[in-house]
Amino acid sequence: MTMSTVIEIRGITKTYTMGQTDVHALRGIDLTVESGEMIAIMGASGSGKSTLMNILGCLDYPTTGTYRLDDQRVDGLDGNLLADIRNQKIGFVFQAFNLLARTSALENVEAPLLYDRSGKRLDTRRLAAEALTRVGLGDRLEHQPGELSGGQQQRVAVARALVHGPSLLLADEPTGNLDTQTSVEILSLFQELNDQGITVLLVTHEPDISKYAKRIIELRDGLILRDEPVRTRRRCTVNAGTSQGVELVGSAT
Repeated sequence: MTMSTVIEIRGITKTYTMGQTDVHALRGIDLTVESGEMIAIMGASGSGKSTLMNILGCLDYPTTGTYRLDDQRVDGLDGNLLADIRNQKIGFVFQAFNLLARTSALENVEAPLLYDRSGKRLDTRRLAAEALTRVGLGDRLEHQPGELSGGQQQRVAVARALVHGPSLLLADEPTGNLDTQTSVEILSLFQELNDQGITVLLVTHEPDISKYAKRIIELRDGLILRDEPVRTRRRCTVNAGTSQGVELVGSAT
């Protein structure tokens, strides 16, 4: 697979004004992400990791600095252009799933396509069904979230993030509401998607979760404290046809 630069940020700062106090969430971040990477962004509460994720996801603006996504300058673009970029290039997965309660899995996954202004995706139900099949829920298309386990709900959320064919997947504490076994299943899914060429950025405060990535970036006080490859990466596989039998395989990078 040919490597290319997906993300390039230089000198990114973010300052919030709270009353008469300036809060410096990011203090000058330089970061390059190549296609096919799987990166864990770590840090304690207040370290700046969520702020960085919001900027990378074009959900917020930096105060200063430059951001290039797929070699396109995106800092300073207006809200409509940023929305188009998000819908074309970025998939989001959140801790809380954020599914519509009385809506089928198929309709939940189809929803982002209904806001696509490009006119390129006409058969939205077929694309949604394909995305659900891709995450192992091809037999749950008509199930509502209340009829699904927590792990299945997160898979629906992953399918929704994938349905428009993004090159970049941003996951914010995606296993935070899941038990250990289900967390491993979701991490296995992220690794499979990464093996297929999708670049994955995973925000987590759990050191064990970060070991499933290829690279760790740790933030503290709005700065990058460390940026290094995972020396012994955990690979996880789930036996077909069952939620049991999780196997962890250590592999040196």
